[in-house]
Amino acid sequence: MPPEQNNTCGDEIPCSTDSLQMLAEAGRSSHESEFFNPIPPGYVRGRHKYMAVLGTVMSGLGKGIFSSSLAKLLKDKRLRVAPIKMEGYLNIDSGTLNPYRHGEVFVLDDGMETDMDLGTYERMLDQDLTADNFTTSGQIFRRVLDKERHGGYLGRDVQMIPHVTGEVKYALRELAMKQNADVVFIEVGGTVGDYENGFYIEALRELAFEEGEKSVCFVALTYIIEPHSLGEQKSKAAQLGLKKVMEAGIQPHIVACRAHTEVKETAMEKIAMFSNVPKRRVFSMHDRESIYTIPDAMREAGLDSQVLTILDLHDRVDQGFEDRSRDRWHVFVNKLQSKRKFTARVAITGKYAKIRDAYASIDKALEHCGAHLSVELDTRWVDTTQMDPAKVTGVLEGFDAVIVPGGFGVRGTEGKIACVRYCRENALPYLGICLGFQIAVIEFARNVCGMQEASSTEFNAGTPHPVIDILPEQKKIEGLGGNMRLGGKDVLLTPGTLASFLFDSARTVRGRFRHRYEVDPRFIETLEQHGMVFSGRHPQQPIMQILELPHRDHPFFIGGQFHPELTSRPLRPQPMFMGLVAAAIRHAHPDVPAGEISDRWLPPVKKPTLQTSPA
Repeated sequence: MPPEQNNTCGDEIPCSTDSLQMLAEAGRSSHESEFFNPIPPGYVRGRHKYMAVLGTVMSGLGKGIFSSSLAKLLKDKRLRVAPIKMEGYLNIDSGTLNPYRHGEVFVLDDGMETDMDLGTYERMLDQDLTADNFTTSGQIFRRVLDKERHGGYLGRDVQMIPHVTGEVKYALRELAMKQNADVVFIEVGGTVGDYENGFYIEALRELAFEEGEKSVCFVALTYIIEPHSLGEQKSKAAQLGLKKVMEAGIQPHIVACRAHTEVKETAMEKIAMFSNVPKRRVFSMHDRESIYTIPDAMREAGLDSQVLTILDLHDRVDQGFEDRSRDRWHVFVNKLQSKRKFTARVAITGKYAKIRDAYASIDKALEHCGAHLSVELDTRWVDTTQMDPAKVTGVLEGFDAVIVPGGFGVRGTEGKIACVRYCRENALPYLGICLGFQIAVIEFARNVCGMQEASSTEFNAGTPHPVIDILPEQKKIEGLGGNMRLGGKDVLLTPGTLASFLFDSARTVRGRFRHRYEVDPRFIETLEQHGMVFSGRHPQQPIMQILELPHRDHPFFIGGQFHPELTSRPLRPQPMFMGLVAAAIRHAHPDVPAGEISDRWLPPVKKPTLQTSPA
């Protein structure tokens, strides 16, 4: 009898209904055929195309930047694109990774903690992604083992090939269907030749074989070395890296050459010859002033047209839509490249200041604002772990705005508290992000409310004034348990506040959260009585989500329990950052009429009556 009648998974292994469904999805059993081609129900071969971007020579060359830029060009043609980052590490997500090792953790709206490259895709594409757009070896292996435990492989011994590679192919096809993508952009982390990503690359080779011609386009990103001692570009390392790609059974269709300066003709000719790639498909991805200029450079090189030809997509292009999209992007890029009217200095005071990737989204949010407000921002990174709180004046004097970013743990917090106090008492524009929001509460409680030992239980479990704490009743909210509050949540704004002004009088806004600790509701009344305003709250629960000082008391002082930098986009800069940068301009150029800076992002000028700390 067939399995669906006798409820076995081949060779008389008991099989659940779920396992039968998995078998249907997996295709024919491997004892019937050597082909193992897992296809999601309803998948139509040829409907979806795939772009695979692989790295050679070394990691960190910008696969995500290349992939997202090319994806933008196709999206501008009204093609639906779905990027996916495939990481080789065994972690289920990026949430536990140290920023020094892997850059910032980027949180998606659905709460998935991902690699920072997902931020690049969201910003370039102006598109919210989901957990389906990110996977790790840990996720893939867990799915395979779950299926094996449920008898999902017909009693066969489960192996890297075909079962693990089959799960990769299934995930890619499922993503294509879920997001109705014309093109799935696949970025494989690391470089070709790494043990940890070898099964991804093999899966992509199989995918190209199974999907057929004009279905998969391979891009190899390589590195052109420019030794200072030689004074010329050397392509040998790039050639060897490309050889690795071809040894894996993959013939690249496009080669992107990363370099410090524009890749010379001779180097490009060598790359073309040794990779069997026509020279018109070899692209110089050299250092540029901004990554946002790369899409135009690709378009000028005809790379988008080449992809349309390789994947047979010319008939899906909407030319009118592309013209409008290109014009909107050009307006932003022109602002980005234009001479700026103003200058301002911004300090980012955190404990990961030695590596800019730890605050990559903050860096990009400031770049967006700088272009829109025509200001050249001199951004400096201040390491609060090395700062003497008593000497904060010498550190922050001369800056026009301060950002205290997110983070975890007690290290560097006293330096951050000193920075907040300096901003509050010296009318220096301030933006607190997540931990920076909590630090502002602690500083205010200590130095305005008189609770000199106020702290967070994260830093001091025995503090007599735990103004920041994990509350038992809050652990139950939204099924949080003992885990972090993650992902997009609604924030209810108070009319008439700075927050309401910045968000154009919206009643609610959406922010992305990543934290465990909250303002303890027992202290809210005291904080408010002394002048702190909680202008953003959870719609139903006593969770404070935005704080500010009234404009009469401070020119610009605001903090969010969420991460506003994660939702800033080139064409839609984040309002809290826009307000901060506008306030920084006003601080740096006090004689410039307010209307020349930006009436949209700053309330009318009022002389503040600063809140000073008790003697």
